[in-house]
Amino acid sequence: MFNRIVTFLIASITLSFLSFSAHAVTPSEPLWPTLKVAYFGDKEIREGANDLLIIEAPKRAEDAAIVPISIKSLVPQTADKYIKNIHIVIDNNPEPYSANFHLSPELGLIDISTRMRVDQYTFVRAIAEMNDGSLHMVSRFVKASGGCSAPAGKDAAAALARLGKMQIRMRKPTIGKPVQAQVIISHPNYNGLQFDQQSRLYIDAHYVKNIKISYNDSPLISVDTGISISEDPSIRFTFTPTEKGVLKAEVIDSEKQQFSHQKEI
Repeated sequence: MFNRIVTFLIASITLSFLSFSAHAVTPSEPLWPTLKVAYFGDKEIREGANDLLIIEAPKRAEDAAIVPISIKSLVPQTADKYIKNIHIVIDNNPEPYSANFHLSPELGLIDISTRMRVDQYTFVRAIAEMNDGSLHMVSRFVKASGGCSAPAGKDAAAALARLGKMQIRMRKPTIGKPVQAQVIISHPNYNGLQFDQQSRLYIDAHYVKNIKISYNDSPLISVDTGISISEDPSIRFTFTPTEKGVLKAEVIDSEKQQFSHQKEI
């Protein structure tokens, strides 16, 4: 029943989106009450959880197709109490449920950044799901429009030539000290809403669906992504290597293509 509700909701919103231009006005009635029930049922969500989590995003985005979003925790991850998931919801996007970060308590403090497409003026929400099942939300209002239907930055041939190429960027790490790392995947992340000016048709959806990041085969982050993630998906995070090893990123896209890259530490 839950899956049917979500499918119906997404289909309805997407059809509404396609009926208007990319710069359609923000809906006058807030969607969050409906989205909350669709994605979280009757679970209680504590709003304004600024003692636990911070969400950072520009008030007005310079480019709606690559809006930077950061989520930081104010409480360390411990074996007894930790954030096991962070759900990202962008209310007025064609597919509001935008990402689910599955997190390991070994991360310590959560400090994660990514880039999203934003289609209309909207609230961007981060809902932290604790290991005890409780839900805590912070939100940010972002002024942006047209990001979901914006054309890709590269032409189709260039995007195809680099499809799946990956990078892991980081400063020289020190064992036992936190270090920031960034995983970048070359992928057009077509969401099915971009229009091809030559063929006069919409480009078929082809996007990254899951990114798994591990250290010495121990999971750190697994991200379930959707059509709101920007072209060339990027995940920046902080972790503490406790011994020498291998940081590895594995990716699966909607065409079931698999890519991987690793870096020795």
